[in-house]
This record gives sequence, C-alpha cells and structure tokens, in this order.
Amino acid sequence: MQMKRDYYEVLGISKNADDKKIKQAYRKLAKKYHPDMNPGDKQAEQKFKEITEAYDVLSDKEKRKLYDQYGFAAFDETMGSNGNAQSSRQGFGDFGFGNNRNYQEFHFHEGDMDMGDIFENFFGHGFDSGAGYHSYRSHTRSKDHLKGQDVTASISVPFEDAVYGSERTIRFQNSHGKETSLKVKIPAGIDTGKKIRLKGKGEAPPYGGGTPGDLLLEVTVEPKPGFERKGNDIYRTIQIPYTTAALGGEAIVDTLYGKVSCKISAGTQSGTKIRLRGKGMPLINRPSEKGDQYAVVEIQVPRYLTPQAKQKLREYQQAVSA
Repeated sequence: MQMKRDYYEVLGISKNADDKKIKQAYRKLAKKYHPDMNPGDKQAEQKFKEITEAYDVLSDKEKRKLYDQYGFAAFDETMGSNGNAQSSRQGFGDFGFGNNRNYQEFHFHEGDMDMGDIFENFFGHGFDSGAGYHSYRSHTRSKDHLKGQDVTASISVPFEDAVYGSERTIRFQNSHGKETSLKVKIPAGIDTGKKIRLKGKGEAPPYGGGTPGDLLLEVTVEPKPGFERKGNDIYRTIQIPYTTAALGGEAIVDTLYGKVSCKISAGTQSGTKIRLRGKGMPLINRPSEKGDQYAVVEIQVPRYLTPQAKQKLREYQQAVSA
C-alpha cells in the first residue's frame, strides 16, 4: 500500500502557512491536475485526489489542529476513543478520503460550474451523494457564485441623446464572434468617458454555471457644432453689432432647449460671458437639475461702410477724443 505524503508537502507549503497561502496553493494545483483538464490521465487524477484531501484537512482549523498533533492517525477509524481523534473522522467519511470509494467514477459535467474558478467552491461544502458521484455540486451562498468575465465595448451617441436621454438598440460581437443586439438606456447628462453597466450581459462562465459577467459600454458623445461642453455647462459664442455693444439692446441666443432673448448691457466688451441659468446639460443623477449656458460675446466689426456711415464714425471719433 502506498504511503501517504505529508499534507503540507502535497500542497508545497510550510507548516506555518496561513489560510490564504493554503487556498492559493490548492487552487493552483487543483487547476493543474483536475481530471477534466487531464482526461484519461490516471496519475493526474490520483494527484488531484491527494491535493484535495490535503486541502480539506488543512483548510479546516479543527482538522488541521488534529493533523498537526496526531498526523494521519487523527483520521484512522481504528484509533478509537483512546486516541481522542475519532471525532475528526466524522465528515471525512462523507468524502471517502480513507478508501477513495467516491472517486471510482469522477467526471465534471460541463454546465455544473465554471471551470475558470471552480476550485473556489469545491471542498468544505460537500458534493452530491448520488451513485457514482458524476459531478460536484456547489453549495455556496449566492455571493460566492462564480461569475463570467466582464466585457467592455465602445458606443457613440448623438449629442441630443446626452441632453434628453434615449433608448437605443446596439449590436456588438462577443469574444466568440457572435453578434448580439441589446436595448440600452442612455441617461440624460451622460458624458464622454463615462460607462454604462449592463448587468449579466457580459461573457458567461466558459463551462456554464454561475452568472454571466457585465457589459460595460464606454460612451463617446458626438460633438454639436457651435456648442462647447465643459462638465454640465455649455458655452456658445454670439455675435452682436458694434452699436448694440455700445448702446445696449438684446440678442437672440440659441440654447439646447430653443432660442432665448438675451439682454445686452451698454458698453459690453468682446469676450464678456452672459450667464443663462439652467440652460446647460442635465445632471446625470438628477436630470431635473441642469448646468448653465454661457453666451460669449463677440463684437461684429463691419467690413464695408457707406460714405455716410464713415462720416458718422469720424464725428464719433472726434467727439470721444475731444
């Protein structure tokens, strides 16, 4: 009969290894020697049994304590009550580590769990007690369920969608080249660089089970000619006649929500910013609130003047210089 190797030696760790190192060592070896990764390899299957047995003991504080004190004898049914270790055998019989009877027909059925991280949920939770033990079953809580990979994709949306919000149908290809159509809600106030998360629309775990990852849509908002966005504020240049700037008056300004009349004070200088409250972009979390729009004044200088207009300007020039 082949002698068992020391459990610490099996996992390749020191006797003072903490729970994290024990788990890391087990995960690495279990993935390497799992029978589904090594079909038909009896040696790999035997190693998998060995490392699983070692992990079941060392990951359990009570079992590890008994093992450190009594070694393999701690789980020997013949030891009896005088060895003070037979209680540790309880539960081990459920796994059949003493005689390997539970490994006579070991297969992992695709779809039961995710191979990408299956070992997260193996031992310590038990497995199906049906004849032959064809598949392990996860008994983890929902927060421990395996999750597929998140996927990031890019999406370009019109400026108006960022102003008012919308619902669009997008098409994208997953990592397997399969084209998928999804309806996406574009929230008002979205900005370039922000991401929209669609839960459960990412990649499924490669071997089934668990939950799909999320789809992250990285947004680019298309520019709108004549409007410059800075956060939730909008800037737009307006041109006013020289006379309006000097004497005062009104100017019609285009906003995201239509045209508004804007008062121009006498003596307004080029570059002056006139604030239009609540005419900017909606706040993404509070769409009823909006930023502001700033009308940036640019004074128009006439290219051509009639002789009469030139005379009036000369009279003005003489008047202000006198």
